[in-house]
Amino acid sequence: MYAWDFAALKPYWGLIWQGLGVTVFYTVITVIAGLAIGLAAGILRTTAPRWVTIPLRGYIEVFRCTPLLVQLVWVYYALPVLIGVDMSAATACFLTLSLYAGSFYAEIFRGGIEAIDRGQWEAGQAIGMQQSKIFRRIILPQAVQVMIPALINQTIMQLKNTSLVSTVAVGDLLYQGSVITAASYRPLEVYTTIAVLYFVVLFPLTLVADQLEQRMGAHR
Repeated sequence: MYAWDFAALKPYWGLIWQGLGVTVFYTVITVIAGLAIGLAAGILRTTAPRWVTIPLRGYIEVFRCTPLLVQLVWVYYALPVLIGVDMSAATACFLTLSLYAGSFYAEIFRGGIEAIDRGQWEAGQAIGMQQSKIFRRIILPQAVQVMIPALINQTIMQLKNTSLVSTVAVGDLLYQGSVITAASYRPLEVYTTIAVLYFVVLFPLTLVADQLEQRMGAHR
């Protein structure tokens, strides 16, 4: 029977916390960037002419319909060759994760906006409000209520997706786990600890998402 020895990880807890910090950092910055991209793309897809919406849909479908790992590898290895600019692993990961998240957030925003009855627009126009003010004061606040659970769920997925940055040697939690495993020869303890840390970070978010979904459902 295997003899578990988590005490063997004591010298490596600094690396573990460092990796967790990198994971959380990448999650936060790519979620913020992805939300900005998604909001812009979602609004444009519902309001802009076809010559704008067609390229946007192309971007969204490309990123939604190809594996994130393939995107990371392509952006890190192939894109610099095509554009003739050196790109660090950190930059490649930020760019890829942000665009990937943005493609999903864009569809969430688009769906939330389109879920609002057209009569809301017409009511705002009837009292002389401008289109931008109707959207900002009437449509978006209602749409956010519909979108919040989906946005939280996508954010949870984004945190899990950051584990792929280890494939291009960015020092996230999973990458540090592989380093510690090579040094300690305790893979079961290392990856069990990593799984527990992911669970500790993600489980509260899933509870929040469930509660919000129940509240939004009752509200609707």
